[in-house]
Amino acid sequence: MNANDVAAHWESNAETWTIYSRAGYDKYRDALNTSAFLSMLPPVAGLAGLDLGCGEGSNTRAVARLGARMTGLDIAPTFIRYARESETQAPLGIDYVLGDGQSIDFPEASFDFVTAFMSMMDMADQRGVLKGVHRILKSSGFLQFSILHPCFVPPKRRNVRNEAGEPIAVEIAEYFDESDGRIERWIFSSIPQAERAALTPFSIPRFHRTLTTWVSMIVEAGLVIEAFGEPMASAEVALAEPVVADTRIAPIFLHVRARKP
Repeated sequence: MNANDVAAHWESNAETWTIYSRAGYDKYRDALNTSAFLSMLPPVAGLAGLDLGCGEGSNTRAVARLGARMTGLDIAPTFIRYARESETQAPLGIDYVLGDGQSIDFPEASFDFVTAFMSMMDMADQRGVLKGVHRILKSSGFLQFSILHPCFVPPKRRNVRNEAGEPIAVEIAEYFDESDGRIERWIFSSIPQAERAALTPFSIPRFHRTLTTWVSMIVEAGLVIEAFGEPMASAEVALAEPVVADTRIAPIFLHVRARKP
């Protein structure tokens, strides 16, 4: 699968994704993942940052509110359209660019940092992306990205629940299957069932890599890993938003920060 194929899948997702994530149905993002990512992020006030795979710009705006001068890059025109509309309505100084993370078209040493919220596991040439990130980072700049945890969310995963419906374990398989664009189809589980039945599921090409491969790719790109994060919902958050309670059994997300020497 090439970048054009990936772009077509994400463009097909973008309208529904934007409408329902903005309506509050992306519970993992809103209740846990983004806040944990931002807590791990070093100070960025006054720095120039690129948000790689920015989608409709929600997380780009969150980083811009921390004082960074942000550029958002995404492969789907509908995402970029929504992001630009938000910038027009509530300006934060963000420049949104339609483009491909596999061929990052910015001058060398353009950015102090790069973020990638839950996008890199959906990019076909992750080695090429990481090398491109190294090229556009300034010396001592950093990349921080989040992905599905390769160890606990491989191509096959099933939550094991007790009679009360509470998560008690996870079952995983095919960890070593480094799939090349396997299509996963799903919709936000918190959308009411009757409404979900009328929606076309998202069509998401996934490029699973083992943890060993991720670490190897980062090192090969010339970046130095300096932090890992594995967000877990607190008991209070899990009670308020039961959909994220399974993160108390095993992590779903992995956050990585790596720096250019």
